[in-house]
Amino acid sequence: MNYKETLEYLFSKLPMYQRQGKIAFKKNLDNILLLCEHSGNPQNKFKTIHIGGTNGKGSVSHILASVLQTAGYNTGLYTSPHLKDFRERIKINGNMISEKKIIDYVEKNTSYFEKLQPSFFEMTVALAFDYFADQNVDIAVIEVGLGGRLDSTNIINPILSVITNISYDHTQFLGETLAEITQEKAGIIKENTPVVIGEFQEEIADVFITKAKEKNAPIYFADKELSCEYQMLSTDYKQILNINKNMKSVYFNLKTDLIGAYQKKNIICALKTIDILKDQFYISEETIYKGISNVTKNTHFKGRWHILGNNPLIIADTGHNEAGIKEIISQIKNTAYKKLHFIFGTVNDKNIDTILSLLPADALYYFTKAQIPRALNEDILSKKAEKFNLIGNKFLKVKDAFKAAKQSASPEDLIFIGGSTFIVAEII
Repeated sequence: MNYKETLEYLFSKLPMYQRQGKIAFKKNLDNILLLCEHSGNPQNKFKTIHIGGTNGKGSVSHILASVLQTAGYNTGLYTSPHLKDFRERIKINGNMISEKKIIDYVEKNTSYFEKLQPSFFEMTVALAFDYFADQNVDIAVIEVGLGGRLDSTNIINPILSVITNISYDHTQFLGETLAEITQEKAGIIKENTPVVIGEFQEEIADVFITKAKEKNAPIYFADKELSCEYQMLSTDYKQILNINKNMKSVYFNLKTDLIGAYQKKNIICALKTIDILKDQFYISEETIYKGISNVTKNTHFKGRWHILGNNPLIIADTGHNEAGIKEIISQIKNTAYKKLHFIFGTVNDKNIDTILSLLPADALYYFTKAQIPRALNEDILSKKAEKFNLIGNKFLKVKDAFKAAKQSASPEDLIFIGGSTFIVAEII
């Protein structure tokens, strides 16, 4: 098989949650354990950091990877989903896995895949572990796919676990209440292994504390120790933060090329994580500044308050749940523009009324759908939006919506693209 044929095999033969939804979700770790056993349990051959949570886990993963590779460590990074290229999921020092490595892995294991019938995600996780072991990484940053307790990544024994925050998302799998969701996310807390919680949320903090106590795991709430005094944009379009600890500045004029206002929470979480990592890795203050200043440059991270153009200002963001949309709307309100053009689409297995209620009524909407089976039909979306006084036009394809927005927008306007990772993926 060539690379194109290999991808077609993976996408067509293996159930993929991002495209198909619930049918691809596995409620146990049996397949991933068997897949890794078949390859000699590569996940046990390198150190790992496990990153979970509802929002920010991708950002925290990329921040940590950027700092570690800046420190000179051979750093693996596994994240999901990808935006444009499947290989984005598996990187070492910011470089994607080669097409040949993917072809070789699939050809070597095709007969076993046919017998076991793993999901797309299970296969991808096993491939990442096999690749990181083969390339002798010093450490790999592993992002949870969905939930935590039953996620395929949860067969690792990390040196550190991180849970960014908890919000409502994937409730059909994780539970209807924050406490239930937290129980699932807390499933990545391991015996005698430190865990960093990015945000202290009073209503669920006890769930984490209880689980950590059960596992004899030291627990740290990052935002109880660190705070961000101010944030602003520099002339080179980087965000400048001043991070305090006990009312004293510990990171003054800390720059980052992640310019979403919400990134201050993720940077605080990452900094506390780095503080603990220093027990096992040499990471200088200079390295921290350089690594955080160049996250997108070092890791090629995309899709988070991602500026695609100016005059008009064009921004894309993959935030897609209630908490993520709130952060996006907050930053839109603090952005200068004459008229807001909002390209919006979502998936069909989510109750979107809460999200629609958060969207600004004074925007012009371009309702559309991504080219995946899970996408919510644009006609249905438009009718739902009308109940919240969100008015606009309907487009069968995302690119057509984008073209129409650019034709309608004046240089002083803002075009925002979001609602779903898959909407953003078709534009970036």
